[in-house]
Amino acid sequence: MPTVRELDPGEEHLATSALLELRPHFAGPEALVEAIALQRPAGYRLLGSFAPGDDQAAAVAGFRLVRMLAWDLSLYVDDLVTRPEHRGAGHATALLRRLDEIGREAGCRELHLDSGVQAERQAAHRRYFGPG
Repeated sequence: MPTVRELDPGEEHLATSALLELRPHFAGPEALVEAIALQRPAGYRLLGSFAPGDDQAAAVAGFRLVRMLAWDLSLYVDDLVTRPEHRGAGHATALLRRLDEIGREAGCRELHLDSGVQAERQAAHRRYFGPG
């Protein structure tokens, strides 16, 4: 069973292995940690899902609470990614459940997740393309 917890400021390094799968344009873990630090003051938060015995998060969700005219108070998911070797183990589901709880606790009316589904990311998006 995955363990999900929010990563405190200073723990961003625990998310870099997963986030670099989604955001490979960053030069490396240090550049990614710096970029996250710049977003934290604007409300950016990180959840990590951890597999037993692994220090790096198996999956990560980057999110923020936003208030917009169109949606009122909502939870917006900027980033959701699972490291390839951990896909299919329930990490994304565990993160989405916790995101839903956080949104409900905050009084959000909606949860928004935008995802690019280009061909090279189809393996990571199995849950979106499943039988429906």
